[in-house]
Amino acid sequence: MSEAKVPDDLRYTKDHEWARPGGAEVAVGVTAFAVEQLGDVTLVSIDVKVGDTVTAGKAFGTIESVKTLSDLFAPIAGKVVHVNDALTGKPELVNEDCYGKAWMISLAPTDPKALGALMDASAYREHLKAEAH
Repeated sequence: MSEAKVPDDLRYTKDHEWARPGGAEVAVGVTAFAVEQLGDVTLVSIDVKVGDTVTAGKAFGTIESVKTLSDLFAPIAGKVVHVNDALTGKPELVNEDCYGKAWMISLAPTDPKALGALMDASAYREHLKAEAH
């Protein structure tokens, strides 16, 4: 089983996205487990722009690697406040720092309580264990 890093201060989805609350915004990215599954990331395509509204569970972009192409799903609903343009020119940031510099988008949540519906770190670790079997 993967011993991918699972920071305790984030919330997680079954699709291996993370959400980090920070003031009025929530940053969104992909987990170390997702990166491990993808391999070397070659392209990150964010299909939303600042001011757009995203729906929880709906795709907001794609991530491509040498192995596969995967959709990026919004963990919560909200308005896009920031898009990480650095990933356009440097998709390898996802491999280097998936919980830091490689955040994908930042949202102003429609419902701040929606984060509570996502898995905490220990629930996500259990999810990874269950998925490995």
